[in-house]
Amino acid sequence: MKTCSLSAFMEVLKPWLDSDYIRNAHLDDKGRFVLQFLDGVKNVYQINDCNKDQLMAILADLEKKGIPVGD
Repeated sequence: MKTCSLSAFMEVLKPWLDSDYIRNAHLDDKGRFVLQFLDGVKNVYQINDCNKDQLMAILADLEKKGIPVGD
């Protein structure tokens, strides 16, 4: 698990948005942001400076970009 700020997370996320590399994005039962990749890698992020509504907005944006959202 990685702990980071929302702005740092968004920077980490940028390179993957233009590719078909992300298999799935969701929040786990502890409110952490989980990215699962096509190669089997799973990254879990504890974003420490935002609330659940902000995380849900990120998920909605990812879904608009064609990335599957949910478990």
